[in-house]
Amino acid sequence: MGRHDTYQKLIFFCLSILLLHNILKNVEGLACNWGTQASHPLPPNIVVKLLRDNGFNKVKLFEADPGALRALGKSGIQVMVGIPNDLLATMASTVTNAELWVQQNVSQYISRYGTDIRYVAVGNEPFLKTYKDRFVRATYPALQNVQAALVKAGLGRQVKVTVPLNADVYESGDGLPSSGDFRSDIKTLMVSIVRFLADSVSPITFNIYPFLSLNADPNFPREYAFFPNGGGGGGGAKPVVDGSISYTNVFDANFDTLVSALEKNGFDPNKIEIIVGEVGWPTDGDQNANPAMAQRFNQGLLNRILQGQGTPRRRTAPEVYLFSLVDEDAKSIDPGKFERHWGIFSYDGAVKYPLSLGNGRPLVPAKGVRYLAREWCVLSTQGAGNGGWQASATYACQNADCTSLGPGSSCAALDPTANASYAFNMYFQKMDHRRGSCDFNNLGVLTKIDPSSGSCRFPIEIDTSRQQMSKPPPRNSGASEAKCRLAAAAAMVIGLVFSY
Repeated sequence: MGRHDTYQKLIFFCLSILLLHNILKNVEGLACNWGTQASHPLPPNIVVKLLRDNGFNKVKLFEADPGALRALGKSGIQVMVGIPNDLLATMASTVTNAELWVQQNVSQYISRYGTDIRYVAVGNEPFLKTYKDRFVRATYPALQNVQAALVKAGLGRQVKVTVPLNADVYESGDGLPSSGDFRSDIKTLMVSIVRFLADSVSPITFNIYPFLSLNADPNFPREYAFFPNGGGGGGGAKPVVDGSISYTNVFDANFDTLVSALEKNGFDPNKIEIIVGEVGWPTDGDQNANPAMAQRFNQGLLNRILQGQGTPRRRTAPEVYLFSLVDEDAKSIDPGKFERHWGIFSYDGAVKYPLSLGNGRPLVPAKGVRYLAREWCVLSTQGAGNGGWQASATYACQNADCTSLGPGSSCAALDPTANASYAFNMYFQKMDHRRGSCDFNNLGVLTKIDPSSGSCRFPIEIDTSRQQMSKPPPRNSGASEAKCRLAAAAAMVIGLVFSY
């Protein structure tokens, strides 16, 4: 063999390794939602480290949280930053308002901190039916003004606009994906928005929640909510036959209903970037929300993402943002306690259940978390015997997170007095162990013995005393209360042409 042949083979080998590296790098990139509605949020620098340690290279924020945007600077993580619905009217009123928002929340973080902002999400599910058209008029002009502001700032090619929408903006008359079309009351508006995004080479974004379909309808076939060949098995659902296509899960049927809606209105779905902005499964607060079901759904979802798998009507895989990274104990619980338990990590970054992130990589927990003192507040033995603790427990739950109590939840096995202890401790933790926060009319007592039992965890809260707290007022994010009321409409996407 000549030296020239050897040199050529060496070059070929190096190029092959480089190509393989790029393929693996692209395949293994993961995206998720980072919500910040927590009474004791993880420090942003710890969250960014958590993202990087677990291979997430894209993240979606529901608002322009300063701490998060600073921490994401020079992290190698691409960012989608959101404009809340209550700012849509302001953005729509004048382009000057949009320019100011872009300067304050996009330009300065890119130039000053090196934050890799790629998308601005204008609103969050603004066309939900329960909003009663509140945001219908403002959304499109707000989208146009934000796009114009990005262009004026010299960011028109680097940063794209989008509007995260709930799956109820499209529907199917007979329940089959091939009959999909945009909702009649907003069809003209949807066509205009999609055309605008396509013309500006920006993505369209939709949120899909199989959990809500299952949870809203007692007759919904359970197996249809999960992916075939996902974690923990699957493939037991009776297929929904639509012409030559057999659908075995609601995610594919839902997504392909969107594909049909696009086609019916003159768009080529293969030439439009489609993002699934939210999809996931909660772990507590409901009989269908537990770690086992969440592990099964999310592992199946991750397998699809890692394999670059599309749907029957659109082979190109969409970009998918997992909902969500960590639990948020300050979210609204109307209409479901599960709203606070969508994270694949607990409030403190602890791993809830095993997930394989590709190549056998497991989830890695957050590092460097500081906790309050190892101390719990519980109902005293004397207090339990004397009675009268019910009112105190009710008060505690009105002012702290008790969504792990009740039927179907992780603490469902507790007896009434243990429920009171749980409530006392959640209030005590939320109040940062302040003096008097374990009094409850002399019914509470401090203990250094962990009262956790079985699946019921009595948490110790994160110590946020050293954090720089610059959070804006809480706003709805992720699986909102309105979305949950629309779960039955989400189930419609597959029609539900079942013969069960």
